[in-house]
Amino acid sequence: MLIRVALSIALAALLSASGRAQTVPAAAPASAPAPTWAVPDPDTLPDDAFGRTVRRGRDLIVKTSSLIGPDAPDPTMRYSGNGLDCQSCHLQAGTQRFGLPLAGIWGVFPLYIARENEVRTLEERINGCMERSMNGRALPVGGSEMKAMLSYIKFISSAERVGKPLDGRGAPPLPLPEKAGDPRHGLEVFTATCAACHGADGQGQRLAPAAAKDAGRRYLFPPLWGPDSFNDGAGMARGITAAQFVHANMPLGTTFEAPALSVSDAFDVVAYVGAQPRPHKSGLEADFPDRSRKPVDATYPPFIGPFSAEQHRLGPWPPIQAWMKANGAAARSAD
Repeated sequence: MLIRVALSIALAALLSASGRAQTVPAAAPASAPAPTWAVPDPDTLPDDAFGRTVRRGRDLIVKTSSLIGPDAPDPTMRYSGNGLDCQSCHLQAGTQRFGLPLAGIWGVFPLYIARENEVRTLEERINGCMERSMNGRALPVGGSEMKAMLSYIKFISSAERVGKPLDGRGAPPLPLPEKAGDPRHGLEVFTATCAACHGADGQGQRLAPAAAKDAGRRYLFPPLWGPDSFNDGAGMARGITAAQFVHANMPLGTTFEAPALSVSDAFDVVAYVGAQPRPHKSGLEADFPDRSRKPVDATYPPFIGPFSAEQHRLGPWPPIQAWMKANGAAARSAD
């Protein structure tokens, strides 16, 4: 499947006093070891109301398509509109470091979100995924499913401090290429690296009915485009976001410490996947009301500045970034 929040801390101390000799700084301390990535296990919780609710939340992340998606037995519970599960992007039920984890996001919300140009709650952010990545409709904010998801996210985020996410949130940033992504070379990368799981046609590996019922999932490996995949308003439809995720996590089993693809290949394969058809979300023109905050790799209009839609989709993005930095006020006021 097709997003590094790296924390850098610099400490310096200098003591001086007027009329006295300057104090000699102490030797710099040794670098602190990298934080341990440890996520608590919901199965360790007791069989009480909270434990059951947390585990229900985990099930909703892992078995989205069968519980609140198109395969839910009750048609009124079909909130998700495609065959993906939340863990199609939030790997290992949202617990994998730099695999777009849900672990570590509890304490950073409410949070300003540029797409709506307002502060949003975690419930609103989840429903943004429901409407875009899941190509469906919003969950009731006070419903049992939302409460279960929130309980699960809070539990697996327990190692973080409020306002400071765990190291490992999102996906590691990549240096942006100075050239456009190459979809033709991306097809070669896809064929050699991705097709074994996602299929030559990108439609994934759908489970047989009996196996899908047992697993609670529609796909063994998800489709990357087509009607059962995310729509064009999803974050994964953006080239930079998707390339970061792919480089750190794909093929499945890859880790950010030992990526399987080069940076260039990651951008090229994303250029190929991004050129394929997928569902369209209406109303995208209302996204990013402050146009100066619109990501340079957003693939839908309105576009600001003298750059083509193709350059927003494929890059190179540094010239767009430079223009936006120089013309932020004009972009902010543009209709």
